[in-house]
Amino acid sequence: MKALLQLLKEQYENKHLIWRLAAFEQKSKFQLHYLGAFWQLFSPLMQVVVFFVIFGLGIRQGQDVGDTPFFVYLLCGLIPWFFISPTVLQGSNSIHKKIKMVSKMKFPVSVLPTITIAGNSISFFVMLGILCVVLAIYSVFSGVYLLQLPYYFLCLYAFLYVFTIFSATLATVVRDYYQFLEAGMRMMFFLSPIIWAPDSMDDRLLSFLQLNPFYYILNGFRDSFIGGTWFFENITYMIYFWALILLIGFLGATVFKKFKNSFVDYL
Repeated sequence: MKALLQLLKEQYENKHLIWRLAAFEQKSKFQLHYLGAFWQLFSPLMQVVVFFVIFGLGIRQGQDVGDTPFFVYLLCGLIPWFFISPTVLQGSNSIHKKIKMVSKMKFPVSVLPTITIAGNSISFFVMLGILCVVLAIYSVFSGVYLLQLPYYFLCLYAFLYVFTIFSATLATVVRDYYQFLEAGMRMMFFLSPIIWAPDSMDDRLLSFLQLNPFYYILNGFRDSFIGGTWFFENITYMIYFWALILLIGFLGATVFKKFKNSFVDYL
């Protein structure tokens, strides 16, 4: 636990460095493109259209999910996923990608996944703004359920950091791990409540799907924007999620501390 607290301390002490490098990376990523940062929005919007046509108009034939239009239901799941999926993959590859450069200077390697998280947050919040506009157009308002949104932001960022620091260490030491992670994230898209509704699942199958931490986060965002349940209504599930966060955080801090001085040897 001491190693985990040390990692969190490094993130706080280097918060200004994190934001400066995150902003620089986002600016440089599209500087040679004519449309610039617009590509950060154009690509996910095209995916939204494809998923809506296939699953909303095709498979569901335009049927709503309860009282919620399927397009709104889909956006509430897809937008957080468009942030989660690339952040997990890019953050897990961040140490391997830049260790040669930062190893030649005094640099806190533990902030590399955080820089990825902070950089991708920019387009995430822009997409959330678009979601709010869509909710207003469809007259969907969750009322007091919006008050729990900060809690699910905490869940989201806590999971992303502990998982990416754990994965970034493993992906540097064992490169095969990253290939498995890419395949796993593609699978997690279909195992998470993005294009399907939990109410449509068998109870036993749903109990298995809820072991997926993305289920807790994505369903929580949807409950916050559309309305449904409070985060404290299922205390058992909440305890499971945070216990998983602590476990991954402990493992991530432990393996990072063990290998941080020898990352270059694995390249």
